[in-house]
Amino acid sequence: MNQRNLTSDQRSRFVQAVLQLKRTGRYDKYVRLHTKYFAADGETGLRMAHMAPTFFPWHRQFLLVFEHELQMFDPSVTIPYWDWTADRSQNSALWDDDFMGGNGRSSDGQVMTGPFAHVSGNWPITFGVTDEKYLTRDMGRPDRPIVLPTAAELAGALKIGTYDTAPWNSAPSTQGFRNKMEGWTVGDAKGGYLHNRVHQWVGGHMTGGSSPNDPVFWLHHAFIDLIWVRWQRQHPHAAFYLPSRPLAASDPQHGRVLSASEPMPPFNVKPSAVLDHRTYYTYEEE
Repeated sequence: MNQRNLTSDQRSRFVQAVLQLKRTGRYDKYVRLHTKYFAADGETGLRMAHMAPTFFPWHRQFLLVFEHELQMFDPSVTIPYWDWTADRSQNSALWDDDFMGGNGRSSDGQVMTGPFAHVSGNWPITFGVTDEKYLTRDMGRPDRPIVLPTAAELAGALKIGTYDTAPWNSAPSTQGFRNKMEGWTVGDAKGGYLHNRVHQWVGGHMTGGSSPNDPVFWLHHAFIDLIWVRWQRQHPHAAFYLPSRPLAASDPQHGRVLSASEPMPPFNVKPSAVLDHRTYYTYEEE
């Protein structure tokens, strides 16, 4: 469901389930998992969560597992999505004190409002790439201002008819919907970047591999998941995931990129098993 359509009770239930998962100590495993599988082009070994075709299916499974844990506390809870092409302001209800809380203060980026503020005592940062023990944000990146992706930019990405192409990474030579949406070609002059720009716009903990430290991560990636659904509907005859077969041993990306039939760690779930979201959930717009 779009977060802007949540009732006050639904907002509260989602927040309370997230806080309860944090209190049990089980929330931070998701931060660690995302960091572990945040391998970049220049690193050796398997690329999984980012800079690879598995970007969409890996995060779909990541969301499913997380949502299942939330539902152990409250079966009514689902992960809402944040449509950042519509809710583009720091003044959006998304950032209200009863939901995600607001921006970080200018001195150190510390989020001071809402249920995930450190001063409330419910949201210590225990694992991250920096030393802060409090959640940080720097919305709009004032030192190098950026804006959230527009509806027109998203529409442009959705027109791309191929899921992904060799060399299956983040290089500009990698053409396709996945790389365009994920957005490692930084800078509007190079054609824009979408998913990554949202992380950069929120700033603070959302900018690194440990980005699930900020609960808005889940709402962002729920919308990324919906965008994959929209792309599939717009291109019903396209391959919903590529590469379809394991790469040859002679391929430079062999051992670095998974095909549709190879299980994704740590879930042991193949991309082909999660191509149709309707097996697991539906969206309000369906």
